[in-house]
Amino acid sequence: MDRAPGPSARLKLTLSYAGFVMLAGILLMGAVLAFYLYFLPSGWIRTDGNFWINRSVLVRAFVPFMAAVIVFLLVFGLLGGWLLAGRMLAPLTRITDATRLAATGSLAHRVRLPGRTDEFRELADAFDTMLARLEAHVAEQRRFAANASHELRTPLAITQSLLDVARNDPNRPTDELDERLHVVNTRAIRLTEALLLLSRADQRSFRRDRVDLSLTVEEAAETLLPLAEKHGVTIETSGELAPAIGSEALLLQLTTNLLHNAIVHNVPSGVVHLTTTVRGRSVVLTVENTGEPLPPQLVSTLTEPFQRGTERIRADHAGVGLGLAIVQSITQAHDGTLTLTPLPSGGLRVTVRLPAG
Repeated sequence: MDRAPGPSARLKLTLSYAGFVMLAGILLMGAVLAFYLYFLPSGWIRTDGNFWINRSVLVRAFVPFMAAVIVFLLVFGLLGGWLLAGRMLAPLTRITDATRLAATGSLAHRVRLPGRTDEFRELADAFDTMLARLEAHVAEQRRFAANASHELRTPLAITQSLLDVARNDPNRPTDELDERLHVVNTRAIRLTEALLLLSRADQRSFRRDRVDLSLTVEEAAETLLPLAEKHGVTIETSGELAPAIGSEALLLQLTTNLLHNAIVHNVPSGVVHLTTTVRGRSVVLTVENTGEPLPPQLVSTLTEPFQRGTERIRADHAGVGLGLAIVQSITQAHDGTLTLTPLPSGGLRVTVRLPAG
């Protein structure tokens, strides 16, 4: 933003300090002069038995002295104010330099002001925190973009290979080619839709309404019941009314993703428990499934985009690697928290805590 040049903050503070010092000096000199004029009698008076002075003579002698003191206070105020303002504004200069470095893309720089807490150090600490979060967010976005490019390139490369094979072998049956192209295209569409949904959740561009999580649980369970029956998994729902504030479509997507993962990453004859509760000013959605024991190191990476628990994934339902990443984004967009806990007996417990409506 272009602005007209103006005086610096240091100059303004210097003039303010000098003006205040001069005002205090003038008031002090005026008070002394008023004292003389009020208490000294008119005419000649004897001071110590040897000297006689006149009040008007005393006043005429005091005025030049007062002017000299005011000039001294002006110079002292300007010099002292300039040095003092520079010392006081030094932390602000460091913050400004860090801001300019951040504007050039250097997010690793930190202000790190030493000393005890004051307004400047609180500002510097807040700025350092913002830089740390921004650096982590940029790194995550770069990693996500690289992974997304790789994931989107895979179905396109497969499609290109299938088309090349079909073009080089005109006698090849088209039924198999059509089926494989349909599978690859469906995967690409699912990945694109998941990326768009993830972007929408990150931008928080949705209307907030009153949503009952218990109803979203029932709807998700009814939608995925055929998939659960195909895998031999039992869905059990329980709980109470759990009103939250947010997007009904996104919260339904959140519940569906959790339930889908709990079904796919399960064992034959496994069980999925979905529970909704109200705890104070929060509503809690809990999804538990049976399965193989999971190491904590693996669980801590499951919410990252395109991270898959390969040891638990079946070949026919590998997904696009964005299920829990979308859940994480939707939860954060609703000012909630997501917790993943491996169960000692095997399986995973996912807890979503949202503000109550």
